[in-house]
Amino acid sequence: MARAALDNVGEVNRLRRAGRREVVYDVLLWVLICVFVAAMGPDPFLDPAAFWAMTGAKWGLAAVAVLVGRPYPLAAVALLVPLGPWQFDTGLATWTPDWTALRPGLKIFPFVVTSPFIIWYAYLTGRRLGALWPAAALFCLITAVGALVVLAQGASTELWITMGSGLLFTYLLPYLLGLLRRRLLEQRRQTRLSTEAQARLRERARIARDMHDGLGHDLALIAVRAAGLELAPGLGPEQVKAAGELRVAAADATERLRQIIGLLREDADAAPLSPVDEDVAELVERARSSGLAITLDLTGPVPELAHAVVQEGITNAAKHAPGAPVTVTVSPHLIRVRNGPGRARPTALPGGLGLAGLRERVRLAGGTLTAGPAGDGYELTVELPRAGERDR
Repeated sequence: MARAALDNVGEVNRLRRAGRREVVYDVLLWVLICVFVAAMGPDPFLDPAAFWAMTGAKWGLAAVAVLVGRPYPLAAVALLVPLGPWQFDTGLATWTPDWTALRPGLKIFPFVVTSPFIIWYAYLTGRRLGALWPAAALFCLITAVGALVVLAQGASTELWITMGSGLLFTYLLPYLLGLLRRRLLEQRRQTRLSTEAQARLRERARIARDMHDGLGHDLALIAVRAAGLELAPGLGPEQVKAAGELRVAAADATERLRQIIGLLREDADAAPLSPVDEDVAELVERARSSGLAITLDLTGPVPELAHAVVQEGITNAAKHAPGAPVTVTVSPHLIRVRNGPGRARPTALPGGLGLAGLRERVRLAGGTLTAGPAGDGYELTVELPRAGERDR
């Protein structure tokens, strides 16, 4: 009982208008239908009883149709069936088939004054009704009504053509147009949602790259400083232990950062090619001031990718070969970061995402990236195409 009462309350709420504007629109629509219905009924001065009996009933039917038509347009179409195109003496078009045995002046699309309102609610049915079978069932019923009307008037070929065109243009085509409109809006909505999702993924990837390029590099330099303190002479056992704990903590933070980046990063997203504000010389100097033994060989204009490549190479050297000397070579078409063997235990596990993101940047710039052991150390090399050279 309680559930039924709640359902009834929900139905009543759906019949309520959202604002005064909707109320005014629906009242004006009902008045307009009443005027048209009155125009097609008996003369109120010559036969007032017939006028009020026939036209009054149609006014009440139109009032109910307008009341339920906004939330339930299919119900409005069903209520307006008695006001449908069941008259064959008028049509929006006249066809005279000279090459057939059909009578001249064949009416196409029988049109009555209430046809525009039926067409509107049929369109709204396609526009708002999600399920197809209720509309199909009603249209089959309306087709049966039309067939009975044709049979009652002689079932001639001309009547069948007139009735078929009336059902097609009054009910079926408006419904299909509404259905098409709904599908287009749904497709547009899905496209918008997909675009927003891609934008969120790109933003997540940007955050992941910023975290890796900035925080990962800084944590690696902190680990380098801690490793230098751990090996510095003149420290007591407690200071050496504290430096070791600091180095391990920096390594753990780097590992957690890599896990977060794995959640944020979208492998399919292209990496941006723009460098950060810091140039290569400042990057190298900051790493050198952190205790890293680093040498810079800088010649010619610096390519845009140089900062990202050098930062990745220095970060990897600091994490995987602490205390190793690093040599950085930058020229317009070659960027190389090479380090020797480490002097302390590595502060991070292999398998990070830095080289994968950097490889994507290099690929988009038309270059090639190679990374691997070189002698007793490790080397990261990026070759960029020259002007006019074919993209490799």
